[in-house]
Amino acid sequence: MRVTGEWAAETRALPTVRLSYEEFLAWCDEDTWAEWVGGGVTLVSPVSERHADLAGFLFMVLRHWVEARELGIVLPAPFQMRLPEPQQRGREPDILFVSRAHRGRMRHTYLDGAADLVVEIISPESVGRDRGDKFVEYEQAGIPEYWLLDPDRQQAEFYQIGVDGHYRLALGGASGLYVSEALAGLRLRVDWLWEDPLPRVIDILRELELV
Repeated sequence: MRVTGEWAAETRALPTVRLSYEEFLAWCDEDTWAEWVGGGVTLVSPVSERHADLAGFLFMVLRHWVEARELGIVLPAPFQMRLPEPQQRGREPDILFVSRAHRGRMRHTYLDGAADLVVEIISPESVGRDRGDKFVEYEQAGIPEYWLLDPDRQQAEFYQIGVDGHYRLALGGASGLYVSEALAGLRLRVDWLWEDPLPRVIDILRELELV
């Protein structure tokens, strides 16, 4: 990704040599949002207010669902996910879910292996990466569910991995009811994601019978 403008001037200088993942973690502090790609560093651009609001809304809903059913842990960005070898990738999804069965993959500052569900919210600068590179990487890593949400176009795509190891589109479009397999039957109404303002989390929790 090319970094330009005032934000670029304020970012840290990128390493000029290839880094191991451990060296990348040592270089990347909590104020630097970046991903590790084949030994190089890719900075992650700041997100829009709409992007951040949607990520926060989804995180709260998913976390309540996961905690109520003791399914595992849900984490928002910035938190690293190191994909399994031979991929040399340290990605930073908008939201990730790790099941209880895979809690052993958790490290202090990153997830060492594939999450059970990943959510990426598309922005204009990330559309190619989210639909291209990350789609292939997450599929190869065997991540069971991949959600691609585009608030600008009001389009959602929910992918589930098949027995052949390839993603299939379980639901796509601006509306509909998505039932998650990774999250034990969570029923997500797609049109919630495009409301302006977004629904109150407490109202969604009541509809999901969590309160």
